[in-house]
Amino acid sequence: MKIYLDLVLLLNFGFDLILLLSVSIILKRNVLFRNILLGSLLGSISVIFLFLNITSLELFIYKIITSLVMVIVSFNYKNIKYTLKNIGYLYMNSIILGGFLYLLNIEFSYKNKGIVFYNNGLSINFVFLIILSPIIIYIYIKQIKEIRLNYSLYYKVNIYYKNKVYKLNGYLDTGNKLIDPITKKPVVIVNKNIIKKVDKYRFIPFRTIEGDGIIRCISADVEINKKIKKNALIGFKNIKMEGIDCIINQLLVE
Repeated sequence: MKIYLDLVLLLNFGFDLILLLSVSIILKRNVLFRNILLGSLLGSISVIFLFLNITSLELFIYKIITSLVMVIVSFNYKNIKYTLKNIGYLYMNSIILGGFLYLLNIEFSYKNKGIVFYNNGLSINFVFLIILSPIIIYIYIKQIKEIRLNYSLYYKVNIYYKNKVYKLNGYLDTGNKLIDPITKKPVVIVNKNIIKKVDKYRFIPFRTIEGDGIIRCISADVEINKKIKKNALIGFKNIKMEGIDCIINQLLVE
């Protein structure tokens, strides 16, 4: 099979452009599109190294240098942490796309010559690049955003009650603004099976979309993000969220 250099350069340019755009979207980099185009062009030129008589170690070093140049040209240089984060997401996105391409190669028994997969002379890279790559990256970016949003709502919570420390996984529910109508203290909802030995409860009325009710509460010290709230109210209820021990009241973190 003949390998056309201009074809390989075009394919690599397309992949690099999609990867850099995905990094820009995920990390919300405020950069010019022409910078990303230039970074993609520099990345595509690096394919020439594949046709040179160099060792695998030298090729690896050239690729690292090329990646560094790509992200600096595309997103500018601010500091080491900023640049390393750009490179990290570039490689992570590259693994996602490369993994799907390899999967297609296995599933449809395509042969490969270097980075080009083909079957009876038809390169699957064109189909993958034009149709599948943007779809995969879109789904991937959407999932990353959801994960980042949900992750920011998870907290480590310590409850101090009767000389014991209960280390819990908490979730910040922006809709949980339950307060004691008398003391105006916010209530943290804890799974009813966490703290078993309780001497005295206080009962607080609550209202949800499911209806009205009464929740059993105790007073305890609550630590969230190394900040301790003295004599906070702990309400007991059955929590059905997997891996979550308590629901944090938004008023406690504002």
